[in-house]
Amino acid sequence: MTQIRPEIAGFHDPRTGSIQYIVSDPGSGRAAVIDPVLDFDPASGATATASADVLLAHLAARGLTLDWIIDTHPHADHFSAAGYLQERTGKPIVTGGRVVEVQALWKRIYNLGEGFAADGSQWDRLLEEGESLPLGGLSLTAMHSPGHTLASMTLSCGDAAFIHDTLFMPDSGSARADFPGGSAAALWRSIQRIMALPETTRLFTGHDYRPKGREAVWESTVAEQRATNIHLTRASCEAEFVAIREARDRTLPMPKLILAALQVNIAGGRLPAPEASGQRFLKIPLNGLPGAVWG
Repeated sequence: MTQIRPEIAGFHDPRTGSIQYIVSDPGSGRAAVIDPVLDFDPASGATATASADVLLAHLAARGLTLDWIIDTHPHADHFSAAGYLQERTGKPIVTGGRVVEVQALWKRIYNLGEGFAADGSQWDRLLEEGESLPLGGLSLTAMHSPGHTLASMTLSCGDAAFIHDTLFMPDSGSARADFPGGSAAALWRSIQRIMALPETTRLFTGHDYRPKGREAVWESTVAEQRATNIHLTRASCEAEFVAIREARDRTLPMPKLILAALQVNIAGGRLPAPEASGQRFLKIPLNGLPGAVWG
């Protein structure tokens, strides 16, 4: 039986290096959005929907029917546009079931109090390991992939897998694992599960930072990653990978948007509710990230 090959469109956001995806079943035109971006300017505090509106325009231009709005994990470097897209389309928003662990962790960091529900109720559906979402003649199946975050999940669909912040393109290696709740050892184990997929599986990464100024790219295969990924080819075991990953992480500054983005993204991509004046505010903890230093 021939496997249905999903149609996949990627949209690179140059400001954050993120890639938004639309995956669709070519037979039925049913579609899902994966990791949508809400634009945010930290200098002015302004938000915009230009990036997410590109997704809506693509769906309309190709006559696709949106079924699902999905975040693979609570992002640290951009705001999720899941809430905005749900307002525009009425479609359900989805993430991995272990998001409740991330919510509990960041609820403490932000001191959000009893008014914030850390039970995943901000999403319409939480996917557990092995659970699937129907997509016409296809399905999107969740694989728990912690390491970058506690709640990260990979989504398999036909001959493709959306691997978020586990592996980047081979010339960029792997994702950092030093955020609260991150683990380089867990990341290694998640990567090994992805590398156990058929070698022709198309892999779609969550970011591309265009090393050496090359054009943005986001698709590889299991075989390509095994053969050429700059971290995997240097690490023959978990201990070697952890040493490489942790040494690299010690040189990286915190993402510019992490404290702003997580407050939105643990709430399903919804901005904080307006206060009495009608104005929305973000709450930024001072000296709240373990290991974060001045400079």
